Amino acid sequence: MAKILIVYTSQTGHTERMAAAVADGVRAVEGAEVVLKWAPEADLGDLLAADGIAFGTPENFGTMAGLLKDFFDRTYVGAEGKMFRKPYALFVSAGNDGTGAVRAVERIALGFKFRKVYEAVICRGEVTEEVLEKCRELGGVLAAGCAMGIY
Repeated sequence: MAKILIVYTSQTGHTERMAAAVADGVRAVEGAEVVLKWAPEADLGDLLAADGIAFGTPENFGTMAGLLKDFFDRTYVGAEGKMFRKPYALFVSAGNDGTGAVRAVERIALGFKFRKVYEAVICRGEVTEEVLEKCRELGGVLAAGCAMGIY
């Protein structure tokens, strides 16, 4: 059973809707289990137990939300040396273009030594069905790759 951790934070509900769609994508894959956690509630144990991770954040002031950064800060020392090439994907709810949040998470992912397996899904403005479908696809690809041992 591949365990996929989704760590997200949301202020307006947009990123939360995206996280739910990612979780739906994971659930659609046979042999995959989803653990959906709001960033302040996720911890090192969740991270270490996961076979793959999806991170979700709003774009705040051109970067990731502070609550997601806090998750990375709280888990880095305990995860150091234990995350080599663990697959991850990212989804962003952006008021601007979202690229600042993507860059910030990608730089931290390098420090953790995660392996990006899907291009970031960026929602600019209102969450549409098209965005939610991309999120479901993100979850499905991440889960299927982990379940089949590709990642």
